[in-house]
Amino acid sequence: MKVLTVGVFDYFHYGHLKLFERAKALGDYLVVAVQRDEEIRKTKPDAQVLYDLSRRMEMVSAIRFVDEVVPYAQIDEDIVKIDFDIFAVGGDQNHAGFQRAIKWCLEHGKKVVTLPRTPGICSSDIKKHL
Repeated sequence: MKVLTVGVFDYFHYGHLKLFERAKALGDYLVVAVQRDEEIRKTKPDAQVLYDLSRRMEMVSAIRFVDEVVPYAQIDEDIVKIDFDIFAVGGDQNHAGFQRAIKWCLEHGKKVVTLPRTPGICSSDIKKHL
């Protein structure tokens, strides 16, 4: 079974690693979609992105749990182009685009699994401390 998870994955940290480990355990092949730079700026104009898309994809691809890395713009539009069986989302991934993507998954026979955050760490807190 192919598992898909998505995110920005800037300020890569232990929580991201644990997300990939838990997502991979749901199947036998993990696809990680990394959001494109221009889309981050569009949806979060004040975001300070440390690494560009190619570097974020390179870091993610180096993780042993990850089998494939693809770029994406908006998850609800791009999810239809990715081959997967299970959509693994984080509890904080609940904005309207994710709700539409989850709805699409359920309508097209894809399983949706919400994975808990790793306690005590998140990108927002890291950025506050820098």
